[in-house]
Amino acid sequence: MIAIDVHLDADAAATMARDVRAGLCAYPKELAPKYFYDERGSQLFERITELPEYYPTRAEREILAARSAEILAVAGGPGTLVELGSGSAAKTRHLLSAMRDAGSLDTYVPVDISEEITHQTAACLVDEYPGLVVRGLVCDFEQDLERIPAGAGARMIAFLGGTVGNLYPRQRHAFLERIGTLLEPGDHLLLGTDLVKDASRLEAAYDDAAGITAEFNKNVLEVLNRELGADFDLDAFEHVARYDAEAERMDIRLRSLADQGVRLDGLDLEISFAAGEEMRTEISTKFTRARLESVYAGAGLELRGWFTDAAGDYALSLARRAG
Repeated sequence: MIAIDVHLDADAAATMARDVRAGLCAYPKELAPKYFYDERGSQLFERITELPEYYPTRAEREILAARSAEILAVAGGPGTLVELGSGSAAKTRHLLSAMRDAGSLDTYVPVDISEEITHQTAACLVDEYPGLVVRGLVCDFEQDLERIPAGAGARMIAFLGGTVGNLYPRQRHAFLERIGTLLEPGDHLLLGTDLVKDASRLEAAYDDAAGITAEFNKNVLEVLNRELGADFDLDAFEHVARYDAEAERMDIRLRSLADQGVRLDGLDLEISFAAGEEMRTEISTKFTRARLESVYAGAGLELRGWFTDAAGDYALSLARRAG
């Protein structure tokens, strides 16, 4: 059975305009990373995940392939899997298969911004897993988290890919608190997080030799040119990726190569950039187990399981409401 509810923001264009105006008028300038992901941006990111320097996707896939049954056992054998930012559910099939093999699989709840991908994924999964119920939710999960349906039994809410690292501490705290309010007794959160490691490895992962990440970063300017009538010259900016050891996070920016002005007709806005001025486009926080335990505790959650790849580069952790 497939049921998909759509709750797309009718004012998405207005929301984007508001976000971009606020970011460009801030100091330092900043753009929200969610605007990377138009069709071309999504294709570029898929290429990034296959690059030799970019280990997180491979490491997470390794954990899921080797330890899904163990993860589910620690979580008490949930029958419902909710996935935030589900996409094609490529990695999630390891969890679904382990749930099927354990005899607990009942419902999959993909939560994604793309209606087309959600329908395609649902159709594939009900063929692959006979008897599976798919209750899709098409929305911006940051805004619509509370729309996630309750399950008949225990649920596991999966937030994979290390995306939680893109949130600033206050945003992360608020997001995890909201997750906590959704968790009933027996429910768990499965969270993907990249781990602290040598700065040179981190910087290589976000500034690959082939220049794909630089192309991905600059693509956000193409999005603004198309959606907001901007006239960014992509060749007038360069990709910057450096590790902030104090904050334990990667800091991704675009640096202006000259004094220049940019016009955004859709915002009736003109912005100037000085030569060397940087505009942040993303952060990606890295964690240790101790740091994540502290983050969980601050949001009213407690760590229940910790699973890493063989090299110790990446972790999946299980958490539940404290007490």
